[in-house]
Amino acid sequence: MAEKKVAVVAIGGNALIVDKTKKSIPDQFDAIKETMGHIAGMIQDGWDVVITHGNGPQVGFILRRSELAAKELHPVPMDYCGADTQGAIGYMGQKALRNEFKKRGMKKQAVTVVTQVEVSADDPAFQKPAKPVGSFLDEETAKERVALGQTFVEDAGRGWRRVVPSPLPMNIVEVDAIKELVDAGFSVIAVGGGGIPVVEKENGNLHGVEAVIDKDFASGLLANNLDADLLIISTAVEKVALNFGKENEKWLDEMTVAEAEQYIAEGHFAPGSMLPKVQAIVKFLKEGGKKALITDPPNIQRALNGETGTWVLP
Repeated sequence: MAEKKVAVVAIGGNALIVDKTKKSIPDQFDAIKETMGHIAGMIQDGWDVVITHGNGPQVGFILRRSELAAKELHPVPMDYCGADTQGAIGYMGQKALRNEFKKRGMKKQAVTVVTQVEVSADDPAFQKPAKPVGSFLDEETAKERVALGQTFVEDAGRGWRRVVPSPLPMNIVEVDAIKELVDAGFSVIAVGGGGIPVVEKENGNLHGVEAVIDKDFASGLLANNLDADLLIISTAVEKVALNFGKENEKWLDEMTVAEAEQYIAEGHFAPGSMLPKVQAIVKFLKEGGKKALITDPPNIQRALNGETGTWVLP
């Protein structure tokens, strides 16, 4: 193949946990194995791929274990939860890709980069923590945690839930290493869960913070930094829809940045679902990105052949 084509592929939580009955580690591996099979097909077709992933449920599991073991063991700070999940999910992805490459007779190797992502200490998100993490607690336990400096909100009668800031990603600390690995032909897993959130102190040292970075915005920033030819945000649906779930539902083959911004303003995309994905793609394209694609993992190769998916263009 004459020219390198680089794609950042962001896989969502549904790529790891298919449904509520399948949350065990073997279940998660089975799910990621299927997704990595589709991505391996794309790599076989000539793409150099950097894979990013969500980690929301897995961070929740770590926090829940921390809660249950509170009398016996130390708590796990949010930045370490991010690092733990990057390692564990990266291991699953590497193993799945290695097995798939071997099956297909491909001389490729996958590697995971535990990735720190710098955020601004002045980001307004730190004044208004809003991203729910962990499990639902009773009021008494929540108040004990508030006394320790954590923030909790009552969630529609279901109990109290911790909320943390979700600042915007500013800088990917290990980006040069990721670039070199891609240039050397490795399939790279990086910026898991949006990256481990860190701030730079006045003396230049990095310091982990209790926060969660949106993985789609971090994936867009990574794609910009790598000057990627394509950003793919994979999700649970084959295409993006207007009026999703309604009688006048309309599936989109393509939209421009201007159209995407119009649809956002009209309220077509659900917060916490399709909205951040489209917003991240708009930011990526406005900052020099070439093109983006939204589809589900089984349809990635079909979408690259122009058969399905929603393409977003500048």
